[in-house]
Amino acid sequence: MPSIEIEKLVYGGDGLSRVDGQVVLTPLVLPGEYVTVQTSKIKNGLLRGAVSQIEQASPHRIAPRCPYFGACGGCQYQHSDYQFQVEQKRAILLENLQRLGGMKYEGDLHTITADPWFYRNRIQLHFDKGRSGFNRLGSNQLVPVSDCFIASPLLVDAIRQLSEIATKPEWPSFLQSLELFSNETDLQINVLDTTRPVAARFFDWLKKFLPLAPGPIAYQAVGHSFRISHGAFFQVNRFLIERLVEEVIGQETSDHAIDLYAGVGLFSLPMAKKFARVDSVERSGPAVRDLEFNAQQAEIANVTASREASEDFLRGVRAAPDLIIADPPRSGLGKEATQELLRVKPKKLVIVSCDPATLARDLKVLLTGFAIEKMTLVDLFPQTYHLETVVKLRAIG
Repeated sequence: MPSIEIEKLVYGGDGLSRVDGQVVLTPLVLPGEYVTVQTSKIKNGLLRGAVSQIEQASPHRIAPRCPYFGACGGCQYQHSDYQFQVEQKRAILLENLQRLGGMKYEGDLHTITADPWFYRNRIQLHFDKGRSGFNRLGSNQLVPVSDCFIASPLLVDAIRQLSEIATKPEWPSFLQSLELFSNETDLQINVLDTTRPVAARFFDWLKKFLPLAPGPIAYQAVGHSFRISHGAFFQVNRFLIERLVEEVIGQETSDHAIDLYAGVGLFSLPMAKKFARVDSVERSGPAVRDLEFNAQQAEIANVTASREASEDFLRGVRAAPDLIIADPPRSGLGKEATQELLRVKPKKLVIVSCDPATLARDLKVLLTGFAIEKMTLVDLFPQTYHLETVVKLRAIG
């Protein structure tokens, strides 16, 4: 078992080190630590490490708050003080931009943070033979839990309730996973994995134990009430929703804006106060219907919802708008959307990214026609390796 020095953290939560010319990726370590590891081969030149002993600990190492940390795969950074977590995410973002995007960003990198505990308004629970919990670190095996220190208080109560009622005979043995979403008053449950359809009477039975919403949830944020139906996306950090929206929209105000990947209208509705016309683009049917309902409920008439892929909508844009906001999924904008953005060339473009690798790939293309004005890391996912980046660009040339 070799003793190794951890050079840095990489996106995904592992620490990187090198042994005999091979890269070793080891979870639950911190930069600067010396650890003894057991290694197994992933592929040529790449090994997976498992810590046997920490010989020299980082001064930033702390005792994890959660008793499931290290087994449960939901968190990767609870063994580090929070400020150090944020610093590591900054370093990981900049490294990805340079290595994958060929861009050495030397401007200011602002950070926005909030309470790093009990922040999530959405979680996924898995079930097996009367047990409920999260997936084990690095596998799909179940870790039974009855608590969670990053879930919101109502979701923590639901986790505790479900750990008990999943043992009851009424619980369907074929149900494998559920998604829970909360506004801290009501609870929405979506079936994610099941080998058979779940009967409606199961949800009626759940209402004896949980405050289930009869349908969509109404979520209050940024001065609006958002209807969020089953399967519609909404930001998960209940403490940072408003600050994220403020950062994305800023003080921009003008005639025409486009909101790509608009979801239920989190950016579109606040933008309607600042722009004469807002085109909201979303391919999900439930989300588009929610967006239209939310705009109507708020008596906003200058938001137009289009149900189509962002790249398809952009192909029909002939005049450059003043602003385009794009909040794509983890896979990023992709080749078609980036090429269309370069063709349309709005005066200003804001990218909201949840993956530094796809952000680097997209920026590599976009920076042929745009320049970065500001970059902000918004830590929507404390205790985990995930990070959100807001990049503000302006057209050049």
